[in-house]
Amino acid sequence: MKKSFLLILLCCLLTGCAAPPADREPGQAEPPPAPPPTAAPAPEGPCAYILEMMDREDSAVDEDGVTLAAYRVRLPVLTACRADGAAIEAAETEAEARALAAAETFNAEFAAWTGGEQLQELADMAREERAWRREAGMEWDLEFFTELDCRVYETDRLISVARDYYSYTGGAHPNTILTAWNFDLETGAFFAPEQLAEDGEAFSQAVQAEIVRQIRERAEENGLAAEEMFWSNYEEIAGWWSSYAVSFDEAGMTVAYSPYELAAYAAGPQSFRLSYDFLAPYLGEYGRAVLGPVET
Repeated sequence: MKKSFLLILLCCLLTGCAAPPADREPGQAEPPPAPPPTAAPAPEGPCAYILEMMDREDSAVDEDGVTLAAYRVRLPVLTACRADGAAIEAAETEAEARALAAAETFNAEFAAWTGGEQLQELADMAREERAWRREAGMEWDLEFFTELDCRVYETDRLISVARDYYSYTGGAHPNTILTAWNFDLETGAFFAPEQLAEDGEAFSQAVQAEIVRQIRERAEENGLAAEEMFWSNYEEIAGWWSSYAVSFDEAGMTVAYSPYELAAYAAGPQSFRLSYDFLAPYLGEYGRAVLGPVET
Protein backbone atom coordinates (compact mmCIF):
# COMPACT_ATOMS: atom_id res chain seq x y z
CA MET A 1 0.00 0.00 0.00
CA LYS A 2 2.83 2.37 0.90
CA LYS A 3 4.55 1.61 -2.42
CA SER A 4 1.39 2.44 -4.36
CA PHE A 5 1.03 5.74 -2.57
CA LEU A 6 4.63 6.73 -3.32
CA LEU A 7 4.19 5.81 -6.98
CA ILE A 8 1.07 7.95 -7.31
CA LEU A 9 2.82 10.89 -5.61
CA LEU A 10 5.81 10.62 -7.98
CA CYS A 11 3.53 10.66 -11.03
CA CYS A 12 1.76 13.78 -9.80
CA LEU A 13 5.08 15.58 -9.30
CA LEU A 14 6.25 14.67 -12.80
CA THR A 15 2.97 15.80 -14.32
CA GLY A 16 3.22 19.14 -12.51
CA CYS A 17 6.76 19.74 -13.84
CA ALA A 18 5.64 19.05 -17.40
CA ALA A 19 2.57 21.26 -17.26
CA PRO A 20 2.76 24.38 -19.45
CA PRO A 21 2.70 27.82 -17.83
CA ALA A 22 -0.75 29.24 -17.18
CA ASP A 23 -0.31 31.84 -19.96
CA ARG A 24 0.50 29.27 -22.67
CA GLU A 25 -1.73 26.58 -24.21
CA PRO A 26 -0.62 22.94 -24.06
CA GLY A 27 1.53 22.11 -27.09
CA GLN A 28 2.53 25.73 -27.76
CA ALA A 29 6.25 26.18 -28.52
CA GLU A 30 8.56 27.74 -25.99
CA PRO A 31 9.03 31.44 -26.85
CA PRO A 32 12.55 32.45 -27.94
CA PRO A 33 14.68 34.17 -25.35
CA ALA A 34 14.42 37.98 -25.30
CA PRO A 35 17.21 39.67 -27.28
CA PRO A 36 19.83 41.56 -25.32
CA PRO A 37 19.12 45.29 -24.94
CA THR A 38 20.35 47.37 -27.88
CA ALA A 39 23.35 49.50 -27.07
CA ALA A 40 22.67 53.23 -27.06
CA PRO A 41 23.96 54.94 -30.21
CA ALA A 42 27.34 56.53 -29.86
CA PRO A 43 27.16 60.27 -29.30
CA GLU A 44 27.91 62.40 -32.34
CA GLY A 45 31.43 63.69 -32.15
CA PRO A 46 32.37 67.14 -33.41
CA CYS A 47 33.43 67.52 -37.03
CA ALA A 48 36.18 69.73 -38.34
CA TYR A 49 37.44 70.92 -41.70
CA ILE A 50 40.81 71.15 -43.38
CA LEU A 51 41.25 73.81 -46.04
CA GLU A 52 44.15 73.32 -48.42
CA MET A 53 45.30 75.05 -51.57
CA MET A 54 45.60 72.97 -54.72
CA ASP A 55 48.06 74.09 -57.40
CA ARG A 56 47.69 72.96 -60.97
CA GLU A 57 49.96 73.97 -63.84
CA ASP A 58 50.12 72.76 -67.42
CA SER A 59 50.77 73.88 -70.98
CA ALA A 60 49.84 72.85 -74.50
CA VAL A 61 52.02 72.82 -77.63
CA ASP A 62 51.31 72.74 -81.34
CA GLU A 63 52.37 69.92 -83.63
CA ASP A 64 55.77 71.52 -84.17
CA GLY A 65 56.42 71.92 -80.44
CA VAL A 66 55.63 75.63 -80.24
CA THR A 67 53.83 76.56 -77.01
CA LEU A 68 50.25 77.57 -77.65
CA ALA A 69 48.83 78.05 -74.17
CA ALA A 70 49.77 77.96 -70.51
CA TYR A 71 47.50 77.25 -67.59
CA ARG A 72 48.06 77.85 -63.87
CA VAL A 73 45.48 77.79 -61.11
CA ARG A 74 45.54 77.88 -57.33
CA LEU A 75 42.28 76.73 -55.75
CA PRO A 76 40.97 76.03 -52.24
CA VAL A 77 39.85 72.48 -51.43
CA LEU A 78 37.77 71.74 -48.33
CA THR A 79 37.87 68.35 -46.57
CA ALA A 80 35.47 67.30 -43.81
CA CYS A 81 37.20 65.53 -40.91
CA ARG A 82 36.45 63.82 -37.63
CA ALA A 83 37.77 65.20 -34.36
CA ASP A 84 40.91 63.05 -34.68
CA GLY A 85 41.72 64.64 -38.04
CA ALA A 86 40.76 61.64 -40.17
CA ALA A 87 38.99 62.57 -43.40
CA ILE A 88 35.35 61.52 -43.49
CA GLU A 89 34.90 59.11 -46.39
CA ALA A 90 31.39 57.90 -45.50
CA ALA A 91 29.14 59.58 -42.95
CA GLU A 92 28.32 57.59 -39.82
CA THR A 93 26.32 60.30 -38.04
CA GLU A 94 24.07 63.17 -39.00
CA ALA A 95 26.80 65.63 -38.09
CA GLU A 96 29.22 63.89 -40.45
CA ALA A 97 26.62 63.88 -43.22
CA ARG A 98 26.20 67.63 -42.81
CA ALA A 99 29.96 68.17 -42.85
CA LEU A 100 30.36 66.12 -46.03
CA ALA A 101 27.52 68.05 -47.69
CA ALA A 102 29.11 71.37 -46.71
CA ALA A 103 32.48 70.37 -48.18
CA GLU A 104 30.81 69.16 -51.37
CA THR A 105 28.88 72.43 -51.78
CA PHE A 106 32.05 74.47 -51.27
CA ASN A 107 34.24 72.42 -53.63
CA ALA A 108 31.59 72.35 -56.36
CA GLU A 109 32.05 76.11 -56.80
CA PHE A 110 35.60 75.52 -58.04
CA ALA A 111 35.24 72.09 -59.63
CA ALA A 112 35.26 73.42 -63.18
CA TRP A 113 38.89 74.47 -62.76
CA THR A 114 40.23 71.16 -61.48
CA GLY A 115 40.17 69.32 -64.80
CA GLY A 116 41.84 69.94 -68.15
CA GLU A 117 38.87 71.42 -70.00
CA GLN A 118 40.03 75.01 -69.50
CA LEU A 119 43.46 74.31 -70.98
CA GLN A 120 42.03 72.39 -73.93
CA GLU A 121 39.68 75.25 -74.78
CA LEU A 122 42.51 77.76 -74.48
CA ALA A 123 44.80 75.67 -76.70
CA ASP A 124 42.11 75.35 -79.40
CA MET A 125 41.67 79.12 -79.47
CA ALA A 126 45.43 79.67 -79.67
CA ARG A 127 45.79 77.14 -82.50
CA GLU A 128 43.18 78.99 -84.55
CA GLU A 129 44.86 82.33 -83.82
CA ARG A 130 48.26 80.98 -84.84
CA ALA A 131 46.88 79.54 -88.10
CA TRP A 132 45.30 82.91 -88.92
CA ARG A 133 48.58 84.71 -88.23
CA ARG A 134 50.45 82.32 -90.51
CA GLU A 135 48.05 83.02 -93.34
CA ALA A 136 48.45 86.74 -92.73
CA GLY A 137 52.26 86.45 -92.73
CA MET A 138 52.52 87.38 -89.06
CA GLU A 139 54.80 85.93 -86.41
CA TRP A 140 53.48 83.90 -83.46
CA ASP A 141 55.37 85.72 -80.71
CA LEU A 142 52.94 85.16 -77.90
CA GLU A 143 51.03 82.46 -76.08
CA PHE A 144 47.55 82.40 -74.64
CA PHE A 145 47.39 81.95 -70.88
CA THR A 146 45.04 81.58 -67.95
CA GLU A 147 46.09 82.29 -64.39
CA LEU A 148 43.76 81.95 -61.44
CA ASP A 149 44.86 82.78 -57.93
CA CYS A 150 42.76 82.53 -54.77
CA ARG A 151 43.42 84.20 -51.44
CA VAL A 152 41.59 82.70 -48.47
CA TYR A 153 40.62 84.05 -45.07
CA GLU A 154 39.42 81.38 -42.66
CA THR A 155 37.90 81.35 -39.16
CA ASP A 156 36.13 78.64 -37.20
CA ARG A 157 32.93 79.43 -39.12
CA LEU A 158 33.78 81.59 -42.15
CA ILE A 159 35.72 80.93 -45.33
CA SER A 160 36.13 84.00 -47.52
CA VAL A 161 37.72 83.50 -50.93
CA ALA A 162 38.96 86.35 -53.13
CA ARG A 163 39.81 85.19 -56.64
CA ASP A 164 41.95 87.00 -59.22
CA TYR A 165 41.55 85.67 -62.76
CA TYR A 166 43.97 86.74 -65.48
CA SER A 167 43.77 85.63 -69.09
CA TYR A 168 45.06 86.47 -72.53
CA THR A 169 43.25 85.16 -75.59
CA GLY A 170 44.43 87.67 -78.17
CA GLY A 171 43.70 91.35 -78.48
CA ALA A 172 45.36 94.46 -77.14
CA HIS A 173 45.90 93.36 -73.54
CA PRO A 174 45.18 90.64 -70.98
CA ASN A 175 41.93 90.56 -69.04
CA THR A 176 41.53 90.74 -65.28
CA ILE A 177 38.40 89.60 -63.45
CA LEU A 178 37.96 89.79 -59.69
CA THR A 179 35.39 87.62 -57.91
CA ALA A 180 34.75 86.49 -54.34
CA TRP A 181 32.73 83.98 -52.29
CA ASN A 182 31.79 83.83 -48.62
CA PHE A 183 30.89 80.49 -47.06
CA ASP A 184 29.31 79.65 -43.71
CA LEU A 185 30.64 76.31 -42.44
CA GLU A 186 27.80 75.90 -39.95
CA THR A 187 24.97 76.24 -42.47
CA GLY A 188 27.02 74.69 -45.29
CA ALA A 189 26.03 77.48 -47.68
CA PHE A 190 27.39 80.58 -49.39
CA PHE A 191 25.85 83.85 -48.26
CA ALA A 192 25.41 87.41 -49.53
CA PRO A 193 27.00 90.19 -47.43
CA GLU A 194 23.63 91.85 -46.77
CA GLN A 195 22.60 88.75 -44.81
CA LEU A 196 25.04 89.79 -42.09
CA ALA A 197 23.10 92.97 -41.33
CA GLU A 198 20.19 93.61 -39.01
CA ASP A 199 18.71 95.83 -41.72
CA GLY A 200 20.03 94.82 -45.14
CA GLU A 201 18.83 97.95 -46.91
CA ALA A 202 20.34 100.33 -44.34
CA PHE A 203 23.61 98.40 -44.47
CA SER A 204 23.71 98.46 -48.27
CA GLN A 205 23.12 102.22 -48.35
CA ALA A 206 25.81 102.83 -45.74
CA VAL A 207 28.36 100.81 -47.70
CA GLN A 208 27.42 102.65 -50.88
CA ALA A 209 27.93 106.01 -49.20
CA GLU A 210 31.34 104.95 -47.87
CA ILE A 211 32.48 103.71 -51.28
CA VAL A 212 31.36 106.99 -52.88
CA ARG A 213 33.28 108.90 -50.22
CA GLN A 214 36.44 106.90 -50.93
CA ILE A 215 35.98 107.33 -54.70
CA ARG A 216 35.86 111.11 -54.38
CA GLU A 217 38.81 111.12 -51.99
CA ARG A 218 40.87 108.97 -54.38
CA ALA A 219 40.07 111.16 -57.35
CA GLU A 220 40.98 114.30 -55.39
CA GLU A 221 44.33 112.76 -54.43
CA ASN A 222 45.00 112.38 -58.15
CA GLY A 223 43.95 115.95 -58.88
CA LEU A 224 40.81 114.88 -60.74
CA ALA A 225 37.09 115.09 -60.33
CA ALA A 226 35.43 111.78 -59.57
CA GLU A 227 33.70 111.85 -62.99
CA GLU A 228 37.09 112.17 -64.69
CA MET A 229 38.78 109.26 -62.93
CA PHE A 230 35.74 106.95 -62.76
CA TRP A 231 32.67 106.35 -64.89
CA SER A 232 30.18 109.21 -64.63
CA ASN A 233 27.58 106.94 -62.98
CA TYR A 234 30.01 105.84 -60.27
CA GLU A 235 27.44 106.49 -57.52
CA GLU A 236 24.99 104.09 -59.15
CA ILE A 237 27.71 101.46 -59.62
CA ALA A 238 28.67 101.85 -55.96
CA GLY A 239 25.06 101.06 -55.08
CA TRP A 240 25.46 97.62 -56.69
CA TRP A 241 28.52 96.85 -54.58
CA SER A 242 27.34 93.45 -53.34
CA SER A 243 27.22 92.19 -56.95
CA TYR A 244 30.98 92.63 -57.24
CA ALA A 245 33.87 90.94 -55.41
CA VAL A 246 33.12 91.22 -51.69
CA SER A 247 35.48 89.44 -49.31
CA PHE A 248 36.56 89.50 -45.67
CA ASP A 249 39.88 89.28 -43.88
CA GLU A 250 41.26 90.04 -40.43
CA ALA A 251 40.90 93.80 -40.99
CA GLY A 252 37.37 94.01 -42.38
CA MET A 253 35.46 93.84 -45.65
CA THR A 254 36.80 94.62 -49.14
CA VAL A 255 34.69 95.53 -52.16
CA ALA A 256 36.70 95.10 -55.38
CA TYR A 257 35.91 96.03 -58.99
CA SER A 258 37.61 94.57 -62.05
CA PRO A 259 39.02 96.86 -64.75
CA TYR A 260 36.21 98.44 -66.81
CA GLU A 261 33.61 97.89 -64.06
CA LEU A 262 34.12 101.21 -62.30
CA ALA A 263 36.77 102.95 -64.40
CA ALA A 264 38.75 102.62 -67.62
CA TYR A 265 41.17 99.72 -68.09
CA ALA A 266 44.16 102.01 -67.59
CA ALA A 267 42.93 102.83 -64.06
CA GLY A 268 43.24 99.16 -63.13
CA PRO A 269 41.18 97.28 -60.54
CA GLN A 270 39.61 99.38 -57.81
CA SER A 271 39.12 98.14 -54.26
CA PHE A 272 37.61 99.76 -51.19
CA ARG A 273 38.20 98.62 -47.63
CA LEU A 274 35.66 98.93 -44.82
CA SER A 275 36.83 98.22 -41.28
CA TYR A 276 34.99 96.14 -38.71
CA ASP A 277 34.51 99.39 -36.79
CA PHE A 278 32.44 100.57 -39.74
CA LEU A 279 30.53 97.29 -40.08
CA ALA A 280 29.81 96.68 -36.39
CA PRO A 281 26.77 98.98 -35.93
CA TYR A 282 24.96 97.31 -38.85
CA LEU A 283 25.57 93.66 -37.99
CA GLY A 284 22.66 91.49 -36.90
CA GLU A 285 22.77 88.37 -34.75
CA TYR A 286 23.71 86.23 -37.75
CA GLY A 287 26.46 88.63 -38.83
CA ARG A 288 28.03 88.67 -35.37
CA ALA A 289 27.88 84.87 -35.26
CA VAL A 290 29.53 84.45 -38.68
CA LEU A 291 32.21 87.10 -38.29
CA GLY A 292 32.79 86.24 -34.64
CA PRO A 293 34.81 88.40 -32.29
CA VAL A 294 36.88 90.70 -34.46
CA GLU A 295 39.57 93.17 -33.59
CA THR A 296 38.53 96.65 -34.67
